Amino acid sequence: MGFFQKLLIPSVALVLAVCFYSRKEDFKPEMLKGKYVIVTGASTGIGEQMAYHLARMGSHILITARTEAKLQKVVSRCLELGAASARYVNGSMEDIIFAQLVVKKAEELWGNLDMLILNHVGSSYFKFFDSDVGHVQKLLNINFLSYVSMTVAALPMLKKSGGSIVVVSSMAGKVGFPFTVPYSATKFALDGFFSSLRQEFVMQNTNVSITLCILGLIDTESAMKAISGVFTSPAAPKEECALEIIKGGALRQREVYYEYTSTKIPLLIREWAPDLLDYLIRRSYNMEKLKED
Repeated sequence: MGFFQKLLIPSVALVLAVCFYSRKEDFKPEMLKGKYVIVTGASTGIGEQMAYHLARMGSHILITARTEAKLQKVVSRCLELGAASARYVNGSMEDIIFAQLVVKKAEELWGNLDMLILNHVGSSYFKFFDSDVGHVQKLLNINFLSYVSMTVAALPMLKKSGGSIVVVSSMAGKVGFPFTVPYSATKFALDGFFSSLRQEFVMQNTNVSITLCILGLIDTESAMKAISGVFTSPAAPKEECALEIIKGGALRQREVYYEYTSTKIPLLIREWAPDLLDYLIRRSYNMEKLKED
């Protein structure tokens, strides 16, 4: 009976989840028209694509990343696509003060904020953990503490607008993947902080939603370069991923899974067969390629 119970629970959860997400598919681009949105990590990849989607929807956009030249190009494209306004701030999220200044810039420009999309990530290696504690600390500053700092700075405006916090995370923040130890640690930290904060918001009747986005492998340039020849699973398109993240934030969903089957199903398997999931993950790597590198 125990085996059938273990099999039944994830099956029922899957059916309920499918029904829930089907029921919530009522997104309309007009929801973002005239809204004030910060997007971090927006010079390339998923963040860049989110900026373009928001521009088409007529949002006011403030984007940030390290490279000014790339940000200038994204801003120009956003204005061409119909953004209500588009501005940028360049700097490194390793500097917590800079993270706070981004929010201060939005306050100076707009005096308001409807959505904070936290998407930036520090560069890391794809190999066995090399015992470099300094690298872990640096990634925690960029991938975690700057998220916390921006959230704290943005909360007064978000409480006023009844806005949304959108946190871009990863399957590596739910499941332990090899060769991403420092990165995975920061993503697990995001889940713990923002899931706990969501609970407190409910208890305090704070009208600010938190959406945690659990992403699988996406075809960004940085990801494709890191896993080239090593990871055998197909990558999902960044353009569609970016739109799903925005939809989830606008609909105030608790979590977004993209692509759904490649992220949600493994997490259900983990509940009743964690060793099997670990085995399947290890099998998806080309170890000979890693040895060559």
